[in-house]
Amino acid sequence: MGSARGGGSLLIPVKTQHRVAIIGNPNTGKSSVFNALTGLSQRVGNYPGVTVDKTTGVLAPGVDLVDLPGTYSLAARSPDEMVAVRVLLGDLEEEPQPDLVVVVIDASNLQRNLYLATQVMELGLPVVIVLNMVDVADRAGVHVNARGLAKALGVPVVPTVASRRFGAEELRSVIVKQLDAPPPDPGWSWPEPIRRELEALESRFLFDRFLLGRALIDEGGSVERLLDARSGGTLLPALEDARVRIRATGSTPVRLESAMRHTWIRGAIAPFLAETEHGRSLSQRIDDVLVHRLFGMPIFAAVLFVVFLAIFGMARPFTTAISGWFAGIGDAVVHLFAGTSLAGGALESLIVDGALAGVGGVLVFLPQIVFLFLFVAMMEDCGYMARAAFLMDRILRLFGLSGMSFIPLLSSFGCAVPAILATRVIADRRDRIATLLVAPLMSCSARIPVYTLMIAAFIPARNVAGFLPLQGLVFGAMYVVGVIVAIPVAIVLKRTLLRGAGNTFVMEMPSYTAPNPRSVAMRVYQRAWAFVKQAGTIIFFMSIVVWALGYFPRPASITADYQAGVRSAEERLDGAEREEELLRIESERDGAFLRQSFLARAGHFIEPVVAPLGWDWKIGMATLASFPAREVVVSTLNVIYDLGNGAENREALIGTLRSARRDDGSPAFTIPVALSLMVFFALCIQCGASLAAIRRETVSWRWPLFTFGYMTAIAWLGAFATHQIFVRIL
Repeated sequence: MGSARGGGSLLIPVKTQHRVAIIGNPNTGKSSVFNALTGLSQRVGNYPGVTVDKTTGVLAPGVDLVDLPGTYSLAARSPDEMVAVRVLLGDLEEEPQPDLVVVVIDASNLQRNLYLATQVMELGLPVVIVLNMVDVADRAGVHVNARGLAKALGVPVVPTVASRRFGAEELRSVIVKQLDAPPPDPGWSWPEPIRRELEALESRFLFDRFLLGRALIDEGGSVERLLDARSGGTLLPALEDARVRIRATGSTPVRLESAMRHTWIRGAIAPFLAETEHGRSLSQRIDDVLVHRLFGMPIFAAVLFVVFLAIFGMARPFTTAISGWFAGIGDAVVHLFAGTSLAGGALESLIVDGALAGVGGVLVFLPQIVFLFLFVAMMEDCGYMARAAFLMDRILRLFGLSGMSFIPLLSSFGCAVPAILATRVIADRRDRIATLLVAPLMSCSARIPVYTLMIAAFIPARNVAGFLPLQGLVFGAMYVVGVIVAIPVAIVLKRTLLRGAGNTFVMEMPSYTAPNPRSVAMRVYQRAWAFVKQAGTIIFFMSIVVWALGYFPRPASITADYQAGVRSAEERLDGAEREEELLRIESERDGAFLRQSFLARAGHFIEPVVAPLGWDWKIGMATLASFPAREVVVSTLNVIYDLGNGAENREALIGTLRSARRDDGSPAFTIPVALSLMVFFALCIQCGASLAAIRRETVSWRWPLFTFGYMTAIAWLGAFATHQIFVRIL
């Protein structure tokens, strides 16, 4: 391995496409700088061979800008940070090394942010420093002489307020001019113990000097593991010997590096940094309330309550509209095939019941997910999300997680797929896997149709204690049950399979700012589109598989009975009465086909397993059909009870479920059965997209299989306990 720098060719090719990488600490406004420079030209994808998102945009003709994951240093601990290092070194396959690196710095936290900048300046690439949020720094009494700082660092420094696009054009011009500039000459020298050991390592291993340095300093880090694997296990013993010799000098590699950089930075910026006493800043005064040890959590809980109310209230019209659109498309397909040999055939069913039902089943929840992302992006942009993570850290740490787990767990209430992807921000691998394993226990939007159907059908619409609606309490309890179960699961995971030393939660508190509409909009768009692509494709595929299992075989006897019924209806009836009778016969035919399908046979096969939950084979079959996507259960129940797939059949379905009987004449559904079914759906994963996302994030089938197994087992036990308890109470 090695960088692409240098070379002795006589013919120097003219490079027609340049790449610029942008990097910075979290909460420095890096995304705002990226958005200001690229606008709508952004493209979201993945780095080759890894699961980290890659966002690129056009900075200028012939110049692409690559947004690297936020990081506090190049001491890579998380997958995101490791990708950032490998991209900067040109070590990722199919990902060329950038020609220049832009480092975004929060002007009010100059010394701390320059730590990363000094590491980047050692890469041997041209560097441009962005001194962002100079307006916030001015208000805080921090004044930076940008020209003087540029002279001290030996690289251009451009002051900006990216949220208002101030300085964006000057920055663009400076970047383009610096593309062919020589790399900076770092003005600091490594401490003698590290320099000596690095030279010894370089004489034995043909690795990049920068990576060898990081492997030596960052003990147990990603670079150490990467290089040791590439050396066939010979590097790690050499690193450990080198660290022993360094510790013999009375210090450690980490302390030596930290002291070297901070000492140099303090000396370099001192002449160009002026700080005036302004008393307590506005952000500090707001924090006195929002992160107060007594008031902070109640305020945060109130904010979440308002956000969730807004999400469900604001999304409802859009959800109804999308549902109507797909129903309309389905009707159009049926109308198109009417009168042809394809009418009522396999192709029509594949399109309407398989493809449209599968895609519609995903997109109908997109409005709620978009609104959730909107509020999350606004809280991130204004600086409150960092405070929320800080507040939740005290609670989550009791269960073995950290404050960084809060954002993914919050996102899970919208959809587990983006929540699982959001665990990439968690640096510690054990915390990250524990979080993505419990995230699906949070009640996502797809569970709502099951809850609302069962509650409307079987939970009495009366008040408890005179003013609390019982149906609302049951609905809220379904959300709480997942949270309650997630706590012991996380504790057990962190004390067994994911046991390890505790980690310190480090997060910089940014100054409060007004959310930037452009930045928020871009973030919502990117996350929503990623959901549609990643979840929609998998659910679509799984829906086709379930459709096939529920459609075949097609006995000729059922078709003959249906045709006889149709002929009889056409001879006896006319007008609206005939149409109504034909629809009834068609629904009975669909139900008859489904009840003898491969899916129904599976329902009969598992009946002994679901009987202790109070379910008959029909409920078991509907549950089986919903394993790829839990929301499928409602449409499956419609078909099982001969009501067709139309959304307008909800009231008819409620009435049918109330009057449904088992083979022995007893009611198929009771309140204990409804509660048992809801608890099962609250705790079971039943989401092919989530399992695929876990597989993708862990690069292993072990964890999705484990998740499916433990959640299904807990769901069965929870449903069994619920049924047994309420059978005895009611």
